Amino acid sequence: MAWVYQLTLIFSMFFALLGFSYNVWRMEVSEENSNIRTACFEMLLELSSLEQLIYVAHYDQDDKTASPRIGWVKVALVADLSVLTSDDITKHSLILKKVWSQHWQLMLTDENSVVKIVSAIEQVRVEIKQTLHTLN
Repeated sequence: MAWVYQLTLIFSMFFALLGFSYNVWRMEVSEENSNIRTACFEMLLELSSLEQLIYVAHYDQDDKTASPRIGWVKVALVADLSVLTSDDITKHSLILKKVWSQHWQLMLTDENSVVKIVSAIEQVRVEIKQTLHTLN
């Protein structure tokens, strides 16, 4: 009869340890997903702000309100936050940074430059949305 008690005790300890381990793992995954979501939402805000800056610069011809320095800060912040997300978002954020560096000087006058920058912004947005859909 003592062996039944010991066997029950062993199984109880095993299942308690298993349950605790799962709970810790689940909390870590939830925290990581929460960090990714927060970074993605911040990136979406910065991307929309950058897009607005580009449109003000190009269509309103207002280079004071739409200062390229503000754009540089936004592009750099998006690239920095992308490290907290996925490899695809990071890749497209770096592409955005490269496109911005090649075309920011022409955004006031060249429609093609605006289209290229906005297209790079949209690619980052697409990757963000795909990543958000995959989170548990």
